Amino acid sequence: MTNTAKPGVRPLDARFSSGPTKKRPGWTLAALEGAALGRSHRSKAGKAKLKEAIDRTRAILGVPDDFKIGIVPASDTGAVEMAMWSMLGARPVDVFAWESFGEEWVTDAKALKIDATVHVARPYGDLPDFSLARKDADIIFTQNGTTSGAKIPNFDWIAADREGVTINDATSAAFAQAIDWSKCDVTTFSWQKVMGGEAAHGMIILSPRAVARLESYTPDRPLPKIFRMTKKGKLDAELFEGATINTPSLLATEDYLDTLKWAESIGGLAALHARANANAKVLNDWVEQTPWIANLADDPATRSNTGVCLKIIDPRVTALDEAGQAEFAKKLASLLEKEGVALDAASYRSAPPGLRIWCGATVEASDVAALIPWIEWAFEALAGELAQAA
Repeated sequence: MTNTAKPGVRPLDARFSSGPTKKRPGWTLAALEGAALGRSHRSKAGKAKLKEAIDRTRAILGVPDDFKIGIVPASDTGAVEMAMWSMLGARPVDVFAWESFGEEWVTDAKALKIDATVHVARPYGDLPDFSLARKDADIIFTQNGTTSGAKIPNFDWIAADREGVTINDATSAAFAQAIDWSKCDVTTFSWQKVMGGEAAHGMIILSPRAVARLESYTPDRPLPKIFRMTKKGKLDAELFEGATINTPSLLATEDYLDTLKWAESIGGLAALHARANANAKVLNDWVEQTPWIANLADDPATRSNTGVCLKIIDPRVTALDEAGQAEFAKKLASLLEKEGVALDAASYRSAPPGLRIWCGATVEASDVAALIPWIEWAFEALAGELAQAA
């Protein structure tokens, strides 16, 4: 182990997990005191809480008035699969994937046995060729690659006069990146990402075009109960007014309401975007000046401002075989956790070995800045061990 002195300043909060993410600044259990505990989610009080969550979501995100917003089970995954199972098959589908979760939608598309064309980017950090998107096809994509740290630079590649519907998995983008609602027919996210909410609850946002698809197309497959959004050929409006398909946690709902109120108090969506951008800038400015580490996304325009994914490019590490590089990265993340300065900062298990630092809106830029010297210290400690072993 290196004799270099440990940095003198620690992050005040070491939670840099990419989901569930850090709670909003100043959060305590007192934030949950107004929860409708012990009440049915179908009671007047329970439905009011759920409807409030929907209304505040619309207000913060600027969702158009004619779009429908629903709370659904199984987090963002449940929301995406609900849309895929209910809507796809009416026309060809283009699936764009460049990270682990996007590849799950590729798997689902194949399982549904629909006419799907798959566009997968390699290596991690790259994006697929969006010019291949067809105007007459449905489109599935992930706005921000949670496990690759690469995001779409804009929505220009989606045709305004498209014939198909678009499904945007925006789970680590919503509240941190702009969403062009005119280009998104289904938008999904979970409470546990940018807003620091609790797990298991997803949100689905439907444009009028998505509603029209639901009401005009009946898939030739049985739909599980938790995927059904229509009744007798019409949209089940109650689902988008606070009634839910399964039992939601009113404790988790209260927590989500608390973070939405916090967002309102700091200036709304613009403030959330600014916080995430500032956090990512602190980290990326350091990466640009540091020779042994790099962003997985080479193009600054496609770099995530939430889950920033980093790879180690020091020759002492890249000279190792694949297993050795993975072990080095694992030790790096473990050392940061052991020191209590960065929890859950390892790259995703199927992504290239390295670090993944959450920079979403609930994180403080001062904590990101305080973490950087510790990453440098941990790297030098482990690189020194490599030198001694050589």
